[in-house]
Amino acid sequence: MLMTARLDRLYRSDRLDRLAIGLSGLCMVHCLASAVIIGLIASASGIIGSPWIHEVGLTVAMALGAVALGRGVLIHGFLMPWAVGWLGLGVMAGALTMPHDGSEALFTIIGVGLLALGHQLNRIAAN
Repeated sequence: MLMTARLDRLYRSDRLDRLAIGLSGLCMVHCLASAVIIGLIASASGIIGSPWIHEVGLTVAMALGAVALGRGVLIHGFLMPWAVGWLGLGVMAGALTMPHDGSEALFTIIGVGLLALGHQLNRIAAN
């Protein structure tokens, strides 16, 4: 019974990590696509490069990241995945304070990569 409950929690945590990694990947695709589209089609930059998209995306990433990484720490007890993931969230949050001149996208991509690495470390530690 105890083993079944633990495996159930592990499975749910793994699903959250995989979902968070997918969201991180979508964020990275968004940043890269925004830079290309803005460079090619200036009229599209008003919608795709809009600051509210980044604010909403960061809010969702932080909420999902906090839940998935926090659950992982509770299950396996290792802090490294949590620390790496939160470093990525911090870099992403810092990127929101930067001007939209390309440096913001670069720092967002670095933050997303760190967050995805934290989720992957969480998955490895849980197994």
